[in-house]
Amino acid sequence: MDYEHFDTKIPNIGVPKVDSPILKLNVVSQCGDIVTPKFTGDQDKLLVYDTLDYLENYCSEQPPLAFELAGPRAKIYFDPNKIHCAIVTCGGLCPGTNDVIRALVLELHYLYQVRHIYGIRYGLQGFIPKYGHDVVQMTPEFVANIHNFGGTVLSSSRGPQNIGEIVDALERLNITILFAIGGDGTLKAVDLICDEITRRQLRTCVIAIPKTIDNDIALVSRSFGFDTAVEMATEAIRSAHTEALGAPNGIGLVKLMGRYSGFIAANATLALREVNFVLIPESDFDLEGKHGFLCALEKRLVDRHHAVIIVAEGAGQKFFKEEELPRDASGNIKPGDIAGFLVDQINDYFKQRQIEVNLKFIDPSYIIRSMPANYNDRIYCGYLAQNAVHAGMAGKTGMLVSLWHDRYVHIPIKSAVGKRRQIHLDEPLWRSVLESTGQPPMKNPVSRNSV
Repeated sequence: MDYEHFDTKIPNIGVPKVDSPILKLNVVSQCGDIVTPKFTGDQDKLLVYDTLDYLENYCSEQPPLAFELAGPRAKIYFDPNKIHCAIVTCGGLCPGTNDVIRALVLELHYLYQVRHIYGIRYGLQGFIPKYGHDVVQMTPEFVANIHNFGGTVLSSSRGPQNIGEIVDALERLNITILFAIGGDGTLKAVDLICDEITRRQLRTCVIAIPKTIDNDIALVSRSFGFDTAVEMATEAIRSAHTEALGAPNGIGLVKLMGRYSGFIAANATLALREVNFVLIPESDFDLEGKHGFLCALEKRLVDRHHAVIIVAEGAGQKFFKEEELPRDASGNIKPGDIAGFLVDQINDYFKQRQIEVNLKFIDPSYIIRSMPANYNDRIYCGYLAQNAVHAGMAGKTGMLVSLWHDRYVHIPIKSAVGKRRQIHLDEPLWRSVLESTGQPPMKNPVSRNSV
């Protein structure tokens, strides 16, 4: 295994000297003992790689790569009475965003006694004067019930904005800590914002809470909203299975999110185990030929008379010409409509063979991403937000909060930005999917003459 090496040091804008208000939270145990809060120190680390192979090969030559553990610090940098915090949400909708916003506000207000908390409307647009978006005063009353609703109470937007104007706005608002909730595009923007803040020598911290329903941000083992997405995806799969059983040669085709990574498709398949074919961006497949997908589907219908297919939106992109695909507001290439393509190809294939099929196509994407978070994601969102606040109050910046080896850690944004987390086809997750579905490789042998 190749072990990547990268910087794990977290920037800090100064030396923390202020006593944390958590010191006042002593509680009394059932035995009458005073239980003092346990703090985390910057020296508390978690190994990035915890395999024996890594330790045997690297520890003797250099210190093992380790992340700084998240958690409250005994000393904080900012005086809570004198700071202004801002929260911004960017990119697409994701279950749990409101839970993160709510937890940030409650942690800042009740634990750290911060009284100036602002919500930036419509993503990074909210910093730019020409858009005219209002700033929202964030109070416990304002966020009291927002976790019961999907989406984001602050609204969102896509697309790049002028970094200089964003930092200008931070200066005008006298923002001390900016909490940015977003995915890879947001992390790229936050990285540039941090660079501009450093260039201007401002005392402003920027903390990111990673948000991607696809679960594909590097160095983040699980993103919030993913658990809810998988749960909702199983409902679509159950419906597809029912439709497939309800007619001769029934086929249920479900399109799930996953532009670059197939985590939702793979995990939803394992959650229900009624799926026969899973197509994801990481695993190549051929459409035609003796070993192609269509031939495998025909064999399935001959043997069992029904089939359920899951396709991630980014699968099979080799069937589209990149130059003909549109781009989103951030400049990213939108994936070709693989689900629509498969519907046409399947119908044409069986029509040519005079075989009747009954194909039903289900796309629950927008329903899934706009749902409120389930209980598991809500708990997770709370932990992420609380640890983000602890980090910001301690003066840390240019970082995101991550779950790694079941512990919360600080990750430098520069080490995570621009990278993609994907399914490794030789690891247990994909092997379990193949065991569950029984699907063949669906790749035709390469002729030696074509090499």
